[in-house]
Amino acid sequence: MTNTLWAETFVDELARGGLQAVVIAPGSRSTPLTLAFAAHPAIRHYLHLDERSAAFFALGLALATTRPVALLCTSGTAGANYFPAIIEARMSQVPLLVLTSDRPPELRHSGANQTIDQVKLYGDQVLWGVDVALPEADAPAVALRNLRTLAARALATAAGLPPGPVHLNFPFRKPLEPALPHTPAFAPAGPPHTRTLRGQLLPTPNQIAELAALINQHERGLIVCGPRCEGGDFPAAVAALAQTSGYPLLADPLSGVRFGQAAAVGGYDTFLRGDGPGWPAPEVILRFGHLPVSKWLNEYLARQADARLVHVQASGVWADDSHRVDTFLQADGAATCRALAARLTPRPGSPWAAQVQATEAATWAALDRGLAGAPFFDGAVVADLLDLLPAGAQLLVGNSLPIRHVDQFGRPSGRERHVYGNRGASGIDGNLSTGLGLAAAAPQRPTVILVGDITFYHDMNGLLAVRQQQLRRVTVVLLNNNGGGIFRRLPIAGHEPPFTELFLTPHGLDFAPAGQLYGLAYQRITSRAAFRRHLAASLAGHTPTLLEAQTDGAADLGCLREVVG
Repeated sequence: MTNTLWAETFVDELARGGLQAVVIAPGSRSTPLTLAFAAHPAIRHYLHLDERSAAFFALGLALATTRPVALLCTSGTAGANYFPAIIEARMSQVPLLVLTSDRPPELRHSGANQTIDQVKLYGDQVLWGVDVALPEADAPAVALRNLRTLAARALATAAGLPPGPVHLNFPFRKPLEPALPHTPAFAPAGPPHTRTLRGQLLPTPNQIAELAALINQHERGLIVCGPRCEGGDFPAAVAALAQTSGYPLLADPLSGVRFGQAAAVGGYDTFLRGDGPGWPAPEVILRFGHLPVSKWLNEYLARQADARLVHVQASGVWADDSHRVDTFLQADGAATCRALAARLTPRPGSPWAAQVQATEAATWAALDRGLAGAPFFDGAVVADLLDLLPAGAQLLVGNSLPIRHVDQFGRPSGRERHVYGNRGASGIDGNLSTGLGLAAAAPQRPTVILVGDITFYHDMNGLLAVRQQQLRRVTVVLLNNNGGGIFRRLPIAGHEPPFTELFLTPHGLDFAPAGQLYGLAYQRITSRAAFRRHLAASLAGHTPTLLEAQTDGAADLGCLREVVG
């Protein structure tokens, strides 16, 4: 019963601290924790057979809820399969509580089966890593208090500033199962053993006065919201600051600001190409969130050597690969925006803002004309998807070409959509599972997962969650151009014969059986009209669906250039 008491004490404290979900990859050595999680009435457990997919599923749950999600596996290489998602969580600042079970100390470094060195397994990719004490019979009261404090501290660290993954490694000796019969003796819900309280990180009056003076003195400025901006009332606060200051608001599709704020600027990936937009250089740039997706926006900002560049980031995490930031303010973004707006002299009808908005309007008008006559190609599919996506829907955008298409064709609007992507490390692994984690967090909302064929191939195992979690309002939109189409945009595309074999990597796979295997209704799409019809039906229905849009990568790139001009 020693392992059972240890596990139940720890899980009980997690529940008291607010943990609501755990994703379990089955195994033997994790039996004590698995049984404790399954028995606790306040924690919902999700099961996934593949550890890599399980970790990204947990990442999606945490993305949607902004709360820590626990992740449990057995010993050996099981925990190593969590590593890609842990890296993404660290880079994207997503709270995860990673629990690996382990052999006891006497079996480590002994050649024992399924035993590897798991101490500090994830190195600096986690915020904190602890090799938990081995359960002991007749443990002193202080040892059990320590276990509860450890649970509380781990949760607080995962949800801290910055948020991210925390790793606890649990060694267990056999027997792993409790003596039968056993009924967990969880006490009635009550306060946690240890509470961690945080205040709001507010800018000082002097800091606000300095920034307000800077903005008041310079009419030409831009506000740039990159991925993973703060939620809550930040979008409304930054939009109000843009209106008062007269600084146009350039909003990344993953910022949480582009879809919900109609006045945001989103055509920059088109109008900043080449020599630039044709209006004067900005004097001040105010940034929030992570680095934008758009190559053209990043290059444009990097060229503004004479502009003052201020970055506001509550987490304190640096995000400036061009090293142009001259002022970094670690403070709550919404509070900073509100305080600044209150100190500014309003600029109604700013000529500078009017220039930028005119460029924005002309850009979308040109894109509309180009798309109206465009044939079936991947960019048009994405444009149609964004047009049909209803308010309140969730969209997980895969990396490589899909996120770039969403950036280019995602017109800002007042219709709020929740758009996510794994842009911390920008990997193509685990994207399906992340999207299904989002769907599990809000099963009543329609969730669309937009991925390319290589990304889909990498995470087909993740589709098992559709059936296991009975996810009904899920649509996977698969852009299948038979290979790594993103490489067509790079100089290597001009180097044949190695390009096709070693970079484009055409696979010739038919993905219809994947839909059948995992219980998704399947449609092969070859026209825009068919796509719009089948997508609308899927969004309105309650049947998980796989829509495979088959396109030609070389022709797609040509169509894009025709549309963009």
